[in-house]
Amino acid sequence: MSENIISTKNINMIFYSEARKTHILKDISINIPKSKVTMLVGPSGCGKTTLLSILTGMLTPTKGSVIYKGIELLDMNNTEKTLLRQKEIGLVFQQYNLINTLSVAENVAIPLLAAGHNFENSIKQAARVLQILNLGDHIDFLPSKLSGGEQQRVAVARGLVHNPDFIVCDEPTASLDAENGKNIIKLLHNISRSKKKTVLIVTHDNRIFDYADLIIYMNDGRIEKQESKSGNQN
Repeated sequence: MSENIISTKNINMIFYSEARKTHILKDISINIPKSKVTMLVGPSGCGKTTLLSILTGMLTPTKGSVIYKGIELLDMNNTEKTLLRQKEIGLVFQQYNLINTLSVAENVAIPLLAAGHNFENSIKQAARVLQILNLGDHIDFLPSKLSGGEQQRVAVARGLVHNPDFIVCDEPTASLDAENGKNIIKLLHNISRSKKKTVLIVTHDNRIFDYADLIIYMNDGRIEKQESKSGNQN
């Protein structure tokens, strides 16, 4: 059995417009190891978020292969990819994307509700996850009543509520101060260790690099180098 949860081979992404074509990703071949924290780092505009969108099935590359748990992701149709995200992948976004008219618990329950789960049970599961993230006293709050660090923890809870194997975070610390950013990464690191979850973090925040098992460096649409850091922060 593969030790990687997802692998790519020779991924290329080209965007076409009337005036030009832009080669965003160039022959990307990477392996994301199971039950580890991997960070995908590089300057803004180097292709990190595009690659993230391909790994989660939200974008289809121009060419190449993406293997998730032994299955070719590019052979799936859109419905199958949506179901895969609902069941297997937890998404945590930089901008939180919380709905201000919903309570904290309702925001966290959204992935379960989207997958067709019962409302009452979904709220109960959301409350359990929020308790683990020390937000049990905030389940009835509106997001506007929370600090930035608390809102990001709610976003993390939403990404975890359906117990995904693969947790994918796009710049989760970019809007946070050093202390709150470190707390979020420590939380994700501890979840990876204690729950045997795979965490992929797209970032250019070098304050958090010590929490990675593997760092993949990107520049100008290519993989520049990879650095194993296994054993850090154990």
